[in-house]
Amino acid sequence: SLYVSEYFSQSAQKLSFYSWYGNAKLFHFHVPEDTVLLRWLLQASRGKGPECTSMEITVHFRHGAPPVINPLGTRFPANATVRPSYNISITLSSAVQNTTFVNVTTPAAGDWFIAAHLPEAAGRIEVKGFSTPCPYMFQADMFVLRLTDMPVLEPGVPMPHTVVSPAKPLHVKVFVPKHASGMQFQLSSCVTSEQRACNVRVLLGSITLPQSFQRSLTCTGSTNCSLALDSPPWEKWLQIMVESLGTANASVSLEMLASFTVCRPGSASSFLNFISLNQSQAGARPGAAGSSAPAAGEAPRNVSGRRSSCLQSQPVVREDLDVVSVRYRLLNGPSVPVSSLSPTVLLLNLNTGMDSGGSLVVNLLLNKTSVSLANATVVACLSAASPVLSLNATRNCSTAFSQGYPLSVSTSSGEAMLIVLYPQTDDWFLSLQLLCPRGQGDCSSAEAKVTVFAYLTPCFNDCGPYGQCSLLRRHGYLYAGCSCKAGWGGWSCTDDTKAQTVGAQNLATLLLTLSNLMFLPAIAVAVYRYYLVEASVYTYTMFFSTFYHACDQPGVAVMCIMDYDTLQYCDFLGSVVSIWVTILCMARVKKILKYVLFVLGTLLIAMSLQLDRRGVWNMMGPCLFALVIMVTAWVHHGAKRRHCYPSSWKRWVFYLLPGITLAFIAISVYAFMETNENYYYTHSIWHVLVACSVAFLLPPRDKHKKPWAWSQKLTCRYQICQNDREELYAVT
Repeated sequence: SLYVSEYFSQSAQKLSFYSWYGNAKLFHFHVPEDTVLLRWLLQASRGKGPECTSMEITVHFRHGAPPVINPLGTRFPANATVRPSYNISITLSSAVQNTTFVNVTTPAAGDWFIAAHLPEAAGRIEVKGFSTPCPYMFQADMFVLRLTDMPVLEPGVPMPHTVVSPAKPLHVKVFVPKHASGMQFQLSSCVTSEQRACNVRVLLGSITLPQSFQRSLTCTGSTNCSLALDSPPWEKWLQIMVESLGTANASVSLEMLASFTVCRPGSASSFLNFISLNQSQAGARPGAAGSSAPAAGEAPRNVSGRRSSCLQSQPVVREDLDVVSVRYRLLNGPSVPVSSLSPTVLLLNLNTGMDSGGSLVVNLLLNKTSVSLANATVVACLSAASPVLSLNATRNCSTAFSQGYPLSVSTSSGEAMLIVLYPQTDDWFLSLQLLCPRGQGDCSSAEAKVTVFAYLTPCFNDCGPYGQCSLLRRHGYLYAGCSCKAGWGGWSCTDDTKAQTVGAQNLATLLLTLSNLMFLPAIAVAVYRYYLVEASVYTYTMFFSTFYHACDQPGVAVMCIMDYDTLQYCDFLGSVVSIWVTILCMARVKKILKYVLFVLGTLLIAMSLQLDRRGVWNMMGPCLFALVIMVTAWVHHGAKRRHCYPSSWKRWVFYLLPGITLAFIAISVYAFMETNENYYYTHSIWHVLVACSVAFLLPPRDKHKKPWAWSQKLTCRYQICQNDREELYAVT
């Protein structure tokens, strides 16, 4: 045999601490056909700085779809099917880099996904630039060993083979036809080179993660052995591996035979389905009314056809609505007839390669008036690759190499729903059959009408009122995830274990919005001291900060007067400009220079916020530059007057020192104390402290200006006007 090795690599990704599925870094690979060995090379590394500590990286694997993970231990939505993912842990302790290998023999061909993430996020809100997070990098590479000339086992034809040694197992494959209800594998004429009874092990099927249903057959001391499989995967290659369990020098000669039992499906005429499809899309046309007569004539033959067929196929149309959004429509109407003679099968096509990133929802509704027998039950099974055809004999809902998802409806419970999270890429089949209780009439003539609603959606229920459905991308692959808010959690934001009550949400909104009213004293002080430009900036900041936080709330207490991004930008701009004009006002520079700095600084701040809105230097840069200007001006004033500036000790004790203290406390709360849980009151404290510090730090008014006094402005007597700033010159 000729083996070919292939290597696939993807770029490294920076890992994140886990709070929702978007924090997990996804890797998407495609394993080719006839692969006999798959090896993952997992490389994890971290930075070398002092902020880097020991860390545990969790890596999840899955075949056919992204892995469904739950690191936080939250609840999934009701009726959702969850099977634990296969995962390993990689620890980065003293070593800067860790390399791990994961081997998978006879892997299933198709899409394979790897998801990696760090432990749960701490929840602290970090200001960008105040701290340097440690970079944790992860890269996954894939090695495959593929057999180029794998022998093909033809159905019904015995094929002799030889297993050379235990170190070189024999690999063959057989193609499973459509509508195969069973497979019989036989091993005969099995002898060793020493003419003794063989000792071999046969593995049928491929390994899939997180669960593998590979079937094993051990032949020890017997020349013949066989294995029967129910519902093998339709229209797929089935790998068979035979390995010797004897001595190293003895070869094994054997003969293999694979035979299939193919059932005869019963369905309506394809021509009639085509006519009904055209009528449902374009409406009735002249001359199309006569097409209903053959359909009525087909009814007796369909009833008799049920007795001779193993399944009844119902035509289903796949209608693509959007990205990871599909609706399935039955051509013969939403209701399908279900009997006890043979299962009714619906094909749900999910094999495009881009359907595995959403949620498959199947809803069954029983028409109770259509059931002629009391206590009758309609059992259903949703399975991939092949349908379950033995619902009346067993109700375990399993096929040859997979485990399906069971449903049931009855007269007592007429509705059932099933949610498959991240369904694997394959053809999915929904099998329905009527089960009658014993001793209650003729079950063969009974029939039930079941309405089937099936669709693929990016996020189930659009993540609910406390979540946001986000479309994620890894190269060309798209998948969806829910980002929860207001303390809600879970896959679809349905876990209310830590959810905020409506009262807590209203309290948070009131604190974050009404705390901005503390700017009113600062505005009053600025107006009283003739700092009208500064008062206008504080009014602008108070207005947009109030309505930004009213729009930024995660719960139901939300009010947005304009676009969220606009409100956020105006809030950030007003906050930084308020600090800028306050410090420049304290510098007591000439008015013309002060207003030039006001305008020029505001323009530069607007530009920097557009580049990086959350960067720490967008706030620290203007603050430091304004402080340099203020200190320079104060030194100039002090040298000119030959004493400390400001000269009044009362100004220092009762105004400057309290204002500076409040500002430092506000910065400390903003930079080091805010978390997701305490944000609503720590950020409210930030509002109050900053507004109060502005009221303390504003300098007194100019000496030549008199205070606002309406008695002096509104007068009815003559006044002597003088202008101290103008001089008259005689021109000769």
